[in-house]
Amino acid sequence: MNRMKLSSLSIREILSRVFYLALLLITSGSCSNTTGRSDRQNSAGSNSIAVAKRISIEKFNDYTKITIINPWQGADHVNMTCFLVKRGSIPPPGLDSSMIIMVPVRSIVCMSTTHVAMITALGEDQTIAGMSGTDFIYSKEVRDLAEKGLIRDVGYEANLNKELILKINPDITMIYGVGSESSGYVGKLQELGIRVIYNADYLETDPLGKAEWIKLFGALYCREDLADSLYNAEAQKYNDLKSYVSGNITTRPVVLLGLPFKDTWFVSPGNSFISSLIEAAGGEYLWKETKSSVSMPFGLENVYLKAIKADYWLNIGTVRSRNEISAVDPRLGELECFKKGNLYNNNNRVTKEGGNDFWESGTLFPHIILKDLASILHPDLFPDYTPFYYRKIN
Repeated sequence: MNRMKLSSLSIREILSRVFYLALLLITSGSCSNTTGRSDRQNSAGSNSIAVAKRISIEKFNDYTKITIINPWQGADHVNMTCFLVKRGSIPPPGLDSSMIIMVPVRSIVCMSTTHVAMITALGEDQTIAGMSGTDFIYSKEVRDLAEKGLIRDVGYEANLNKELILKINPDITMIYGVGSESSGYVGKLQELGIRVIYNADYLETDPLGKAEWIKLFGALYCREDLADSLYNAEAQKYNDLKSYVSGNITTRPVVLLGLPFKDTWFVSPGNSFISSLIEAAGGEYLWKETKSSVSMPFGLENVYLKAIKADYWLNIGTVRSRNEISAVDPRLGELECFKKGNLYNNNNRVTKEGGNDFWESGTLFPHIILKDLASILHPDLFPDYTPFYYRKIN
């Protein structure tokens, strides 16, 4: 009699555990800011990220731990953590199901076109089911998918079409945050059962740090080897170019960036990724000594006085002609770099709707941006080279 009771109890326990594990398998969730457990790391569990500061990827015996670090501007000690578990396997006991993403991902909604180049590089563009601002996609292949209705425009932040995302029912929605207010609409998505993961690549200050975010996509698509290979090749090209420039220049031209908006000039700080690129390209950025986590607002007159000594003017908003610059403020036409015609903008590859490949594939291939900049600042280094992302403003 006692054996029968024990046997019956054992069966109920087994069925209960099987049900619980099955529930975990079908319930994949969003990144969370708590883990609720202690991780059991295996011998290969070290962080695979080398340069990027806003993400860590740790491999464990039966899952991968992703931590997004301070995922929006101004965030401090905010970590979003989730766990990737391979489809067909049983999640390890103790993982909160709301923090699990089953991989490989089969469908994704992206809030930024910067994610397109990395997904495409891994051969997974067919998994993109939704996009915020399909008009701003540069990739012809991905635009074709959008025109065929295979990629739906889901809007953005306050105008985000949550009902459409629910209808698409993606495995994950990849978002970026520009401030703590982003957590508001993210919370609403999570309440609807939509799985969310932050992407903070735009906050990286090292160009290779931005490119290294392809490893996140490698983990999501179970294509880690390809992602590592692509990144390592890019890092080699970038560092080789950087060394070549450094070893073959004798001067550093002074560089001005940007364009004022309503008498305010939002200046990129000296610890920004574009400042790093200018330094690597053999230039001297006017605000190289500054540090900030956001663009710094200056009055037009203050920038004008400092910009008098600039040799080159780069990344000039969306302008395509000298007349557009003078129209902003006639004084800008008096700058020496303007008079000499040393004006170059990063809008050589732009669709008629405004999609700019500099912000799409340029994120993954900073060595091309570096070569563009170096060829502009030191044309003798690359005499037969035609810039890829940049064009001269006439």
